[in-house]
Amino acid sequence: MPFTLALVAFAAAAAYDVNDVTLGASERDIRQRFPNAHCRALEWPSRAAERRCDDSRISFGGLDASVTFYLKRDSVEGFDVRFDQRELERMLRYLRTRYGAPLAEPSAPATPPMPVTVEWKGTDAQARLTSEPGRRRASLLVWRGAFEEEIYKVR
Repeated sequence: MPFTLALVAFAAAAAYDVNDVTLGASERDIRQRFPNAHCRALEWPSRAAERRCDDSRISFGGLDASVTFYLKRDSVEGFDVRFDQRELERMLRYLRTRYGAPLAEPSAPATPPMPVTVEWKGTDAQARLTSEPGRRRASLLVWRGAFEEEIYKVR
């Protein structure tokens, strides 16, 4: 079983967001902040979302990234920001300023590299930063409710 470093922190006063688009935002809000976002119906039936909006060229925390927003009843239920794994430390520094400091800091990089998981938990939302050795992209998944359990369950 691969070693996973899990860090939990409480959310900072600011809501989880991508460039000021928060959970609960509408598709209109997404299009205002991300005019190049492509929105369409979700390709599979899911209780978590009905639509998705993708933008493959954004800047988040000063890093080049891509984002997918998942909406249900015109409300963002979750989003996934993907970025170059080599920028993990830089992203983590940025997220500390946005979401608050983790209760524990990640340990020094291991040899061989190990998966990294850092989590923030608020009262009604969660965020998880993940990076796996050998993968080009790292991911920040933010969600509320049962989104994470339901999004890929095909109905």
